[in-house]
Amino acid sequence: MEMAKAMNGENPKGPTAESLAEAARAAKGKGLPPVHDWNPDFTGDLDMRIGRDGTWHYQGSPIRRSALVRLFSTILRREGDQYFLVTPAEKVGITVDDVPFVAVDFEVEGVGEYQDLIFETNVGDKVLAGPAHPIAVERAPETGEPSPYLLVRDDLWALIDRKSFYRLLDLGVCEDGWFGVWSDRAFFKIAPEDELSQEA
Repeated sequence: MEMAKAMNGENPKGPTAESLAEAARAAKGKGLPPVHDWNPDFTGDLDMRIGRDGTWHYQGSPIRRSALVRLFSTILRREGDQYFLVTPAEKVGITVDDVPFVAVDFEVEGVGEYQDLIFETNVGDKVLAGPAHPIAVERAPETGEPSPYLLVRDDLWALIDRKSFYRLLDLGVCEDGWFGVWSDRAFFKIAPEDELSQEA
C-alpha cells in the first residue's frame, strides 16, 4: 500500500515515519508541535489533498485512520495560499480544496453578550470563538450563499458545517444594523439586518 510505503520512508517526497514520530513526540504533553520554529528544506509536493468536507486523501483514496489524520493536522502550516506538512527534517506541499478543518459541533455557555461558543473540529480541536478566533462569513459571488468559517490557529481556518451554522442562526441577535452572534465578549456579523427583513 502506497500510504504504508510513505509512512515507512519509501516515498522520498513524503513524510517519513521517523520525522512524523519526532513531531508526535514534540506534541506529547506540550500542546501542538512548534511548526513555525522548524525550517527544513522544501522536499517537494505530496499527492495529499484535504477536501472541503475535511476528508484527507492520499493518492486519491481517503485516509481512514483518524489518529493519522490528527497527527498530520498538528504539523500543518500555511504560507500565503499554500499548505505544507512540516517536521524538523521535511517540508512537503499538499492541496487544500477550501480550508483544512471543519467545525462539526459547538457548545454554548452563558447568554447574550456573555455567551461563549466553544467549537470542536473534525480533528478534535476545541476552539473558543472570540477576538483571537473570529467567525467570518463569506458569500459566493454568483449565488450569495453564505460560507461561515472559524479561525482555529495560525491562519488555519475551519468551515462551520451546515447543522452548526443553522444553530448559530438560532442564537443570532441584531446589533447596530447587523444580525450576528456573541462569543467571548465579541460580536460576529453574519448578515445586514435589512437583508434579513427583505428575505422575510
